[in-house]
Amino acid sequence: MSRLNRTSHPAPTHPEKILQFGTGVLLRGLPDYLVQKANEAGQFNGSIVVVKSTGSQTDEFTGQDNLYTVAVRGVQQGQNVAETTVISAISRVLAAPTQWDEILRLARNPALQIIISNTTEVGLNYVEESIFQRPPESFPAKLTAFLYERFRSVGGSKAKGLVVIPTELVTDNGLKLREAVEKLATFNELGKLFTKWLKFHVRFCNSLVDRIVTRPTDEARQALEAETGYEDELLTFTEPYHLWAIEGDDRVRQMLSFASDATPQIIIDEDINFYKERKLRVLNGTHTLTMPLGYLLGLETVADEMQHADMSRFVESLMLDEIVPTVPDYGTPGMDKAAIRQFALDVLDRFRNPYLDHLLLNISLQETAKMQARNVATLQRYYDQFNTVPKHMALGFAAYLLFMKAVREEEGQFIGEITASGGVISYPIRDEKAAYFYGDWQTVDVKEASTVHTFVKSVLSDAAIWQADLSTLPGFVDAVAENLNRLLNEGAEATLRQHMTA
Repeated sequence: MSRLNRTSHPAPTHPEKILQFGTGVLLRGLPDYLVQKANEAGQFNGSIVVVKSTGSQTDEFTGQDNLYTVAVRGVQQGQNVAETTVISAISRVLAAPTQWDEILRLARNPALQIIISNTTEVGLNYVEESIFQRPPESFPAKLTAFLYERFRSVGGSKAKGLVVIPTELVTDNGLKLREAVEKLATFNELGKLFTKWLKFHVRFCNSLVDRIVTRPTDEARQALEAETGYEDELLTFTEPYHLWAIEGDDRVRQMLSFASDATPQIIIDEDINFYKERKLRVLNGTHTLTMPLGYLLGLETVADEMQHADMSRFVESLMLDEIVPTVPDYGTPGMDKAAIRQFALDVLDRFRNPYLDHLLLNISLQETAKMQARNVATLQRYYDQFNTVPKHMALGFAAYLLFMKAVREEEGQFIGEITASGGVISYPIRDEKAAYFYGDWQTVDVKEASTVHTFVKSVLSDAAIWQADLSTLPGFVDAVAENLNRLLNEGAEATLRQHMTA
């Protein structure tokens, strides 16, 4: 079987309008996919130059003439979706360690309009360094060097300014990146004229990306290659749902001509907080509150949770009855309670997608910080509205406390254990608070309910973790402690069954 290439799949060439820092599946499955669709519709007529920041090997792209396949699989509003698209929007992939001069030459390209990035979550952090290294180390320094080269080549022209859209999952990612670039400009003494051009003619946009994109399993890869008749080392699987919300004005809309009335999945608005809050609370918050219980049941993926009768009902009830009512709405069509509920129903479809292996253990990374960021405000809002214990949140929080119970430490890694399918499964607790919980669990006698209650109250009252004293919420300590006692002494299956029939 031959490898995907432009001989077997001819594709048009377009002017290079986008510079992209990052080669990962999220960029391939969302922004690059949307640019491809716009090109096919005659709405953009632009290609993407990709920068690989680490490593000098780009063979996985060049070996396929920079083509790759996006397979969209899943269920959307009750309908099965199966779409396969060959993406030809990438013109070149350049390795920063060995092709930095070529990357800087691109800054002189008058057709260039947009810069997109997806580095690590710490990739937007300011690092004090020279931008004149070849290449600079950090992503903000690379970007500053590129923008400075652009400024020098266009003489500070307003017409040759750029739109910069980071897609990292960081709050106010555009503002954070702008701050890092401005600090680097000052440290490197790039001058007042550059600083002025940067301020007025380079627009840094906060953005939100929402699409689950994965690499395929071996079985899925083999099945798709048999269907397409070619091999693809960059094969990308994704769900039907996708959203890219970008904070911008009319100038941004003009530059991002791949966004139009025909692409409602791309939202350009001067305020995207509604979309960020909706995703954070409904999708991310549900993941964080349900992951521990699902894993304690011996399940591996989100789709497994949705195939488990009691767990599926728990996820749905938690989301629709306790989270959705607390999400602030703007009272306008598309940003009201109806839009929040429809989003939740779409999320439930996404959770049920059998084609995506969304591992629960991957969701568990830094679970404590996620619980604080995603669910504390939801919990407080629920009390403000209903003045009673949210029973599903209480069980989710109890399961989280049990998930954080390490049985041993191995070379600095805390290890938890569950009993499932007749055997014992060990798992890593990848959380900055793992040592904290390991110490606190030593005070608990699982057969003594009073020690469990004391432990729960101690954790919930720790304002250093939650930025609030959750023990003051009426009845919440008692409800969490009761659920935790049941989990410890009756097991996850029996506890969940009783919970859903109560």
